[in-house]
Amino acid sequence: MIYINDQIRVTDIIDQSRSQKCQVSDIAKSPPAKKIKKKENGIQPKKKPNKKKRTRPLKSSMKLSSSEKETSKAEKDCETHDGEGSESPALDALLTDLVKVNNSRDRANRLFQWLLHPVQDKSFFRDNWEKKPILIQRQNPDYYKGLFSTAEFDHILRNDDVQYGVNLDVTSYTNGKRETHNPPGRALPYTVWDFYESGCSLRMLNPQAFSSTVWQVLSILQEKFGSMAGANVYLTPAGTQGFAPHYDDIEAFILQLEGKKHWRVYNPRSKDEVLPLVSSPNFSQDEIGQPIMDVVLEAGDLLYFPRGFIHQGDCLPDAHSMHITVSSFQRNSWGDLLLKLMPAALEIAMEEDIEFRKGLPLDYLQFMGVQNSEKEDPRRDKFVARVEGLMKKLVSFAPVDAAVDQKARDFLHDCLPPVLSAEEKASSVYGAPARWGDGEALDVTVKLKGQTQIRLVRAGAARLCGDGETVSLFYTTENSRVYHKEEPKSIEMKAEHIDAMEFLIHSYPKFVSVASFPCETMEAKMSLAELLFEKGLIHTAE
Repeated sequence: MIYINDQIRVTDIIDQSRSQKCQVSDIAKSPPAKKIKKKENGIQPKKKPNKKKRTRPLKSSMKLSSSEKETSKAEKDCETHDGEGSESPALDALLTDLVKVNNSRDRANRLFQWLLHPVQDKSFFRDNWEKKPILIQRQNPDYYKGLFSTAEFDHILRNDDVQYGVNLDVTSYTNGKRETHNPPGRALPYTVWDFYESGCSLRMLNPQAFSSTVWQVLSILQEKFGSMAGANVYLTPAGTQGFAPHYDDIEAFILQLEGKKHWRVYNPRSKDEVLPLVSSPNFSQDEIGQPIMDVVLEAGDLLYFPRGFIHQGDCLPDAHSMHITVSSFQRNSWGDLLLKLMPAALEIAMEEDIEFRKGLPLDYLQFMGVQNSEKEDPRRDKFVARVEGLMKKLVSFAPVDAAVDQKARDFLHDCLPPVLSAEEKASSVYGAPARWGDGEALDVTVKLKGQTQIRLVRAGAARLCGDGETVSLFYTTENSRVYHKEEPKSIEMKAEHIDAMEFLIHSYPKFVSVASFPCETMEAKMSLAELLFEKGLIHTAE
């Protein structure tokens, strides 16, 4: 049964007896099973505090503030959906099916719809996106099976170069104090698991650099958002809290992978903190008011909240927690576009309109500025009116498409490279037969022909962008899985190739023949196809 809690109805995740067992304070923690070892790096984590009883037992998966006024407000500010009994495949099965989807945009839509199941994405974007939190409870602990796990995390620690402060943070939040305990150097299992046993939380900052499944999921979702999709993984010991209350500058999707976690979500404290440009500092408990959501996430559940919503999560005494936060839409607002648009508009206006080049009044410093702001002076009114007139004229000079191209270049630099299927690899440069054999390089040249059918590997893998003088093709296929490890990748396009490149982009997902390129000569058609093949941007139908 699926429902929206118009009257804040919720499904009990824990029964009465378990609820009484799970009475914990914000930082309460069960007694350690073994003596805490002193860290070799000299850092001694805080001792685990004695358990304290909650003043309000957590009797259900969601409990709002006791005030009727606050409860009424909370009804408007959050939703709960129960997905029990509704059919949707586990992640590993879904990713297998998505390989068969021909269009990468359709693939992104299907994956995002799976992420929200049973909520429809249209209703989500209408009612929740950038507006209010939503909780989806599935009663299906295997829903995210294959995405990430403690076993994979341990494998990564043993086999990859995980660095403290770069790939992994060790944190704690005890008695209202948030601390980071990162030693220098590589994070090896011996020290990492000792930190964990001592009550510290572990945050993996870029799991997509180590996990091929996380990489695949994020590389698909970035086409849905039109903005970088990132992720952090959080592993928290039972009965502890790793982070202080705060808000973020991203849209956050909390996917509970293992165990369970108690979350409290709070409205932005003022209009100035709605959809903020930057994340907040840590807050104390008395700075944030009463929560609008007080919930427990179990494996398979999802919690979404927009940027600006304060949140904190702590583990109950009877279970650890592992969740992954999928994030997007950082600095992707209208204002961020205007930050690129307005300087360019002003530069064009000054070149083309003499009104913008005329000099300021000789005496403007005598009546303008903060020290003169309280003066009654008609010259001030005239000056402000002139500025307003120029601002209105500025709109007509705004190069909107060029500013959007600047945003697009930033996005393509942020993007993860695409994860190619076995068939895509076999039909692209990655499957080319070039090899070493019999003391020489063999089959180095791939013979593309006029009748060869090609297309881009992804709808969003490449984009034409102009800067007023040249047109360049920016692309993602040579990006790193590590954020901005590589410089932006681009090719300055020859004039004879621009129309053909635009034709290829707009033809996706259809395959088109090289001969159908709108170039004047076959030589130009072949040179463009060979260039795109070498960069891994296209694959063939065969």
